[in-house]
Amino acid sequence: MRCCTNRLDRLLRATLLVGLWLCASAAGAEGIVISKAEARLTEEGYQLSADFDIQLSQTVETALKRGVTLYFVSELAINRSRWYWLDTDVARDEQVSKLSYNALTQQYRITHGSLFQSFINLKDALHVLGHQTAQIVPAALLDKSGGGYFSRLMKRGSTCCSAFAQMRLDVTQLPKPLQVNALTNEDWNLESTPYRWQIQPAESGED
Repeated sequence: MRCCTNRLDRLLRATLLVGLWLCASAAGAEGIVISKAEARLTEEGYQLSADFDIQLSQTVETALKRGVTLYFVSELAINRSRWYWLDTDVARDEQVSKLSYNALTQQYRITHGSLFQSFINLKDALHVLGHQTAQIVPAALLDKSGGGYFSRLMKRGSTCCSAFAQMRLDVTQLPKPLQVNALTNEDWNLESTPYRWQIQPAESGED
């Protein structure tokens, strides 16, 4: 009985170690992965938001700490399906966010337009950078026919409207000496897989 118990203990320890190794590998994976996407109908209009898990490679992080500004481009869009032709954009929002490091103050900064926010550690900066929200699209803008076009798109059971989210590091914004290296080095290839989902009636605020 003692032999069986020891064997079971060894098996459980081995399983635990494998599980911890897998978790550590997943947490340390480099790249951009979407963790959450939401489409919501508000009183002002329709809004998309997405959360991206951003993990920089050692090469990119080193460049950042040496004064290279990183430009991240996020895309959030609403698409309408057409049976007779390619899908068309109902609304598309593309935003550029800059991530930089100040060696003097030892702080990271995210700049979005004229707004900026500083952080003491990189983890917090990447967490905030990963949350992207599109500008609200007024419902009136989508009701071009004047007959409630937007409402018809979002009526219960309708699947003619879908959403899209993606984020990438724009290597074309890097300093010229780095661009050639970035185009051939996988360490600089930080781009999420395009994520598409159908907009469900529950997301339109209907009961």
